[in-house]
Amino acid sequence: MTRKVVVLGYGMAGARLADEIRARDPEGTRVTLTVIGEEPHAAYNRVLLSAVVAGTMRPEMVRLHDAGWAAAHHVDLRTDVKAEHIDRAARRVRLSDGSTVDYDALVLATGSRPWLPAVEGLTLDDGTPAPGVVTFRTLDDCDRILDAAKAGALVAVLGGGLLGLEAARGLAGRGNLVTVVHPVGHVMERQLDAGAGAVLAKALGELGIDFKLGAGAARYLPGDGLKLDDGSKVHADLLVVSTGVRAETTLAVEAGLEVDRGVVVDDALRTSDGRIHAIGDCAQHPGTVSGLVEPAWQQAKVLADLLTGADVSARYRGTQVITKLKARGIDLTALGDVHTDAAGPDAEVVCLTDPTRGRYAKLVVREERVAGAILLGAPDAAANITHLFDRGVPVPEDRLAVLLGRALPGGATVASSPADIPAAAVVCRCNSVTKGRLVEAFRAGATDVTELASVTRATTGCGSCRDAVCGIADWLATTA
Repeated sequence: MTRKVVVLGYGMAGARLADEIRARDPEGTRVTLTVIGEEPHAAYNRVLLSAVVAGTMRPEMVRLHDAGWAAAHHVDLRTDVKAEHIDRAARRVRLSDGSTVDYDALVLATGSRPWLPAVEGLTLDDGTPAPGVVTFRTLDDCDRILDAAKAGALVAVLGGGLLGLEAARGLAGRGNLVTVVHPVGHVMERQLDAGAGAVLAKALGELGIDFKLGAGAARYLPGDGLKLDDGSKVHADLLVVSTGVRAETTLAVEAGLEVDRGVVVDDALRTSDGRIHAIGDCAQHPGTVSGLVEPAWQQAKVLADLLTGADVSARYRGTQVITKLKARGIDLTALGDVHTDAAGPDAEVVCLTDPTRGRYAKLVVREERVAGAILLGAPDAAANITHLFDRGVPVPEDRLAVLLGRALPGGATVASSPADIPAAAVVCRCNSVTKGRLVEAFRAGATDVTELASVTRATTGCGSCRDAVCGIADWLATTA
C-alpha cells in the first residue's frame, strides 16, 4: 500500500524533494506524490533570477522541470493554486480552488516572502508594493522589473545585501543608472567585514553603480524616487526592494505547529506534528541559515530517504554555508566566520587589501583549520581555501601562500588545470558533485555541459560552478 505524500510548495525545495523521492521510487510503488504550487510556472531556479534581469539568461533557461515532467514521473502536480488550510485531525489540506487533498505525510516547502520595510509611501493600504516599486523574488518580479527598467532609466535598489547587489549589477549591465541605498556603512554586512565591503563597493562603482551607504529610506515618492533619512534624495523611475525575506509560516501558525523565525524542525525535519515536515526557507533548523539553496537541497535528500523508507536512519545535521556573489565581473566567495579581526585572541587572521585592483583576501584559522575567509578577486585562493574548508584538513603552515592561492594540504600543487584537481574535490557545492562524479558521468556518455548537468545536477544550483564544469568537460573531451 502506498503512502500519500503531499508537498506544499513547488519552488526549489519542493521540486527537488519531488525529484529525490522519484529517484528512490521511480514508479510510485511506495509513494503517491502530490505537489501544490502557488505560482503558475513550472519550478525554476530562483538563484539565477539576477541573470534573467541581466539578460544573460532567458526565463526558460532557469526552469527546473519541463512541461512533461509531472506525467513522466507519476506526480500529481497542481500549479496556480494555493493551500488555504491544514486539517491535522483529518489529515487533509483545503486548496484555493475548493478541492481537498488527503495525506499520510505532509511537507511544508512554502519558502519565504519579501519583507518590505516600514517606509512611508512604499506600500498601499493592503500591504502590496506601491506603483513603481517591485520586489526581487519571483520570475514575475523579473518581468515587472524588465518592463519598467528601460535602457538609461534611473533605478534605485533598496538593500545592499547579496540579492540587492546582484539585481543592481544586472540592471547596470543592461544600461540603467543604478543607485544602491543601504542603511549600514558597508554592503553585505552579514557575509563581509567592513574592509571587504568597501573594496566590493568600489569595484561595483567602477562598473557604473552608485551607493548611498549608512542612510535609510525615509519616504518613497512615486515617479520621483526616495527621500533618505539624512535629508538627501535619490531620483529613480523604478525602485527595486531587496531588504530581506521572512519565512512563509502562515499555514503552520494556523495549524498550531511550533513556529519561531520559521517552522521549527528536528534532525528528521519533523515539525511538532510528526506527520508534517518542513524544508527550505520556511524551516528553522539549528544547523543552518535560511535563504540559500544548498541547505534546502541537502534537506530534500534526507527527507526523501525517510519518506520512501530508503534510509530510515537519515538525518540532517546542518550545512556549512559558502556564499558566492553572482555578479558579472566580480568574483567573491565568503565562508564561515568572517568577522573575527586580528586582535582576537583565539584565532590567526591574515588579511590582504588591494582596493585599486578590486582585491581583498582574508583568512581566519582556528585550531589549524579554516574557520572563515573572504576572497574577492582571488579565484585561485577561493578554490583552495574552499577545498580546505570542505575537507576540514589542517591549513598549510605558510598562511600567506594559502591566501595567495599557492598552497594546498599535503604539499599538493595548485590546480592550474582540471587534471590537477583531486577526484574528491567538490566542484558543485549546491549538489555535492565532485570532479570524480563528473568524470564518471562523462565516461558514461554525458559528453557536454548540458548532459553533465542533467545527469549530475552540477551547475543547476547557484550556477557559480559553471566555468569549472565547462573546463572539466573541455579537458575530458581532449583526453577522451
